[in-house]
Amino acid sequence: MPTVKDVTFDLLRKLGLTTIVGNPGSTEETFLKNFPDDFRYVLSLQEASVVGIADGLAQGLRKPVIVNVHTGAGLGNAMGCILTAYQNKTPLILTAGQQTRDMLLLEPLLTNINATLLPQPWVKWSYEPARAQDVPAAFMRAYAAAVQQPSGPVFLSLPLDDWDKEMEGPTEVRSVSLRSAADPARIKDFAERINAAKTPVLVYGSDIARSEAWDEGIAFAEALSAPVLTAPFAERTPFPESHRLHAGTLPSAIGPICKRLEGHDLVITVGAPVFRYYPYVAGDYLPAGTKLLQITDDPDMAAKAPVGDSLVSDSRLFLQAILPQLDRREEKPNPYKKDPAPVPNYSALPLTPDAVYSLIREAAPSDFVLVEESPSNVIELERQIPIDKPDTFYTFASGGLGWDMPAAVGLAIAEETSGRNRPVIAVIGDGSFQYSVQSIYTGVQEEAHVVFVAMRNSQYAILKEFAILEETPNVPGLDLPGLDIEALGRGYGAKTAKVKTADEFRASLSAALAHRGTTVIEVEISPKLRSLLG
Repeated sequence: MPTVKDVTFDLLRKLGLTTIVGNPGSTEETFLKNFPDDFRYVLSLQEASVVGIADGLAQGLRKPVIVNVHTGAGLGNAMGCILTAYQNKTPLILTAGQQTRDMLLLEPLLTNINATLLPQPWVKWSYEPARAQDVPAAFMRAYAAAVQQPSGPVFLSLPLDDWDKEMEGPTEVRSVSLRSAADPARIKDFAERINAAKTPVLVYGSDIARSEAWDEGIAFAEALSAPVLTAPFAERTPFPESHRLHAGTLPSAIGPICKRLEGHDLVITVGAPVFRYYPYVAGDYLPAGTKLLQITDDPDMAAKAPVGDSLVSDSRLFLQAILPQLDRREEKPNPYKKDPAPVPNYSALPLTPDAVYSLIREAAPSDFVLVEESPSNVIELERQIPIDKPDTFYTFASGGLGWDMPAAVGLAIAEETSGRNRPVIAVIGDGSFQYSVQSIYTGVQEEAHVVFVAMRNSQYAILKEFAILEETPNVPGLDLPGLDIEALGRGYGAKTAKVKTADEFRASLSAALAHRGTTVIEVEISPKLRSLLG
């Protein structure tokens, strides 16, 4: 008779889930023994990197990925990136081995006590099968939960002695809807309110990118001739940033958001929460007389919005449904003026973030993937490298460091797997670099075409900027002397360079883009701080 493992792996084949990213332990070896030739195992050396790599891979391939970590200890290591995956709405099937059922009552070493509680609230569903024969069906349910909107990670705790138990037959393979459609009556009401608005403004979020609604988002904006603001802390780019209607990024604090929205009688937020607020700056949520409409695929986001009327829908289905009901408006000039990007002085040392990003823009091919985890330099990146194509920019939705380095490796593996073969350039702060540095090893071993540009200013610059805003002088631990990032990269087998000048950076970046593998470039940048309020 077939075993639990036979039936489970057959189910995964039928679902197209043949890649497992993991860091194996003793409680996982029974799952992985005699690993099938038609499956791919991607090794990472620490569980945060495991989840980050799987997240980038899943986003790049637009399909779930199996994650395998080591019982409760490995799951604990992974929790920061699981939190980010949840807020990224990435469909991952997280698995962890559990101790032998015959000993669970005794809670021996490596028992994951209350296993289903450990990953909460950052998974959509968490389960430990009551019997071995339930394992394959649990994977089917996990898949169905992970891919339905809002998509996200799920968790299975799997006792190590389940895999060789006998099964009577295969598990039923089921399909589920991947999109949630809008209520037609609500669509009609929203269309009437939009048509009646005099000065609407659009706020676009990352759900537009996830739902592949790039073209529909452009058509919606052009039909209304309305400016488009990118939502605060957007992890994916939802709208071409060189488009005449793009108006920059909405600030993230309550008071500044209200000020930025003055002069508009209607705010239409598509594919974003209302809003990702941080830091706290007091003020009204909206200007007096301004109304807000929110379209989101997440009922929780709709429920907790402090203002506005919500509609739960996939972004693309909403835009397709409402476009025929809109009154097309005459083209109007964008009321927001975006200042041109400053021209850097390449001879000034240390290089400024503007100079580094400008050099990346010059050297990068027309098609590449950009990943960013350098929070103190986001403004410079946005003005120097406008994103004009879908699925070319990724960052973390959570604010928790350590996701972007492994995600860049996962995205690079996805580029190779899909045949797109775009290089991935990941700009990482020197503090951020330390969180998931083990991911470099996976990049090297998988021959992933990723270039890590480590911006070294020897400090947690973003925290120093928060200290200015929060009036908290003399906070310890904000300086980072003595880091040798180039040596760290070399230790994991990457090609490396340590540069200071513009010419050195140009040469190193060109060589990295030509090398079909993983490179770490450490570049010293100016330690100058800026105001978080602009």
